Amino acid sequence: MRAKARGVLMILGMGLGSITPNQMVFADAQSFKQLSAQWEQWALSIPTSINPQLDATGANCMVGQSGSVWFLAGTFLGGPATRACAVPADKVIYFPVIHSVNINAPNVCGQGPDNIPVHELRAVSAASIDAVTNLSVELDGQPIKNVHRVHSEVFEIALPEDNVFDAPCSGIGNVPAGVFSPGVDDGFYVRLNPLPVGNHTLHFHAESPGNNQDTTYNLMVVPVLVK
Repeated sequence: MRAKARGVLMILGMGLGSITPNQMVFADAQSFKQLSAQWEQWALSIPTSINPQLDATGANCMVGQSGSVWFLAGTFLGGPATRACAVPADKVIYFPVIHSVNINAPNVCGQGPDNIPVHELRAVSAASIDAVTNLSVELDGQPIKNVHRVHSEVFEIALPEDNVFDAPCSGIGNVPAGVFSPGVDDGFYVRLNPLPVGNHTLHFHAESPGNNQDTTYNLMVVPVLVK
């Protein structure tokens, strides 16, 4: 996350590279656009003390989960992590391998008083994604080929007072609680159908300047009891 010249809340996304053309599926389906927006709303609305992006062990992987889709997170601003997470067997799993989010936030984190239009936010996110290298995704040692590039829907984000932008913005201004809009995300996402009951290992890796990602999830998929 950094402030650009005109100012914008931004997470430097992880990167794309070393991936063959048949692995790159450019997904414009509305469901993917919606899911990526919902993922950002989930991840950014959770206070830092229990935020899954800052979680070293996986203890917070269930925070904020609801509905038919289970979200997983990488690490905020990069770095390695190994997490254990129990996931219900009836849940679709959705997560970003590489992503860059930009949010219009006048007078916050170095942004001036003017609003930043959506096309400028999207351009900054796209530049971040275009610059990155070395992506891989594996489930139980097998490569995942359905990696989708997704341009999210435009969304609003409700930040808590104790939010993930506080630390990186500490030198250029406070990030207060509030609802900020518009926000956009550009990234490479994976959607996994519900996994069989049992233990699974998910690993994803990506590199970009100043933001290397290497996350492993030891997933325990548990049965859902229906009366």
